[in-house]
Amino acid sequence: MSKVAKTIGIDVGGTNLRIGVFDEMRLIEETRIQADFSTICKSSAPQAAWQTIFSVTVDGINSVLKKYPDIAHIGIGFPGFIDPYTHAVAQSPNLPGLHNVNLAHDLASLLQKTVIVENDANAAAFGEYCLAGKPATGLIYLGLGTGVGGGLILNGRPHVGHHGCAMEVGHITVVPEGRLCGCGNLGCMEQYASASGVSLSYQEATQRKQSAAEIAVLAKAGDKDAIHAYHIAANALAQALASILKIVDVQHVVIGGGMAGAWDLMQDTFNQRLHDDLIPVLRDKVKVEISTAQDMAGMLGASMLASQ
Repeated sequence: MSKVAKTIGIDVGGTNLRIGVFDEMRLIEETRIQADFSTICKSSAPQAAWQTIFSVTVDGINSVLKKYPDIAHIGIGFPGFIDPYTHAVAQSPNLPGLHNVNLAHDLASLLQKTVIVENDANAAAFGEYCLAGKPATGLIYLGLGTGVGGGLILNGRPHVGHHGCAMEVGHITVVPEGRLCGCGNLGCMEQYASASGVSLSYQEATQRKQSAAEIAVLAKAGDKDAIHAYHIAANALAQALASILKIVDVQHVVIGGGMAGAWDLMQDTFNQRLHDDLIPVLRDKVKVEISTAQDMAGMLGASMLASQ
């Protein structure tokens, strides 16, 4: 029996870099590197910021390759719009200033390895899809963090769209003429259903600025404004998901990200709003689950995509 080759899966975040070594779907080893890429991009010239991101990524990969030199395939989940034809990072809203930088090409040339780069939410979606047993009907992933990311798996592959911008679900309008979003539009779902959205809802009601995690603690202690902030998030998320399901009609939905840890504050409101907003033929037929991947889905998905 031939030995299965190990692969590397990388999850690039705004404040850290996570590198996993995988034997198929089994995580063998993980390395975490603290690197505030978001601040670097905001405070440095674009070329200097890119060189820093590239250097930190190379150093992290090389440290792993010293132990696993035979690894030939590397997958990276990166926060941004990935051009489906050139595989360059066309733009990264969370890492401002980066435009048309080709991480896959540059790393492959330097390391002499096969490197693929995918949008981080798409990588997480593919990881969840693999963990769910690769359901034939496909899968939607919604990641609730500082913003809201989304990924769609159809026919066994991430659906990225012609411009690499498919499933930008955080920018579905749920409140016409609502809050101003970083994308320039008003009333986007992530302005209500993300961690920053929960914080905004609570601040509007109380004039106090708290993190989503702090607001969750207050909500569990009975703070009515905190509870309402999470109900606003649940309504916005369900409203957007109902619209998505009317278009793509998949059976499996996985919700992950840091905000998923407060799902008990959202679940009842979310379920009721989703039921109300779905067309009757879809009601009670969609399986919505909270991720159990413990933040591994992005690395796993990137690794599995690279292995293919």
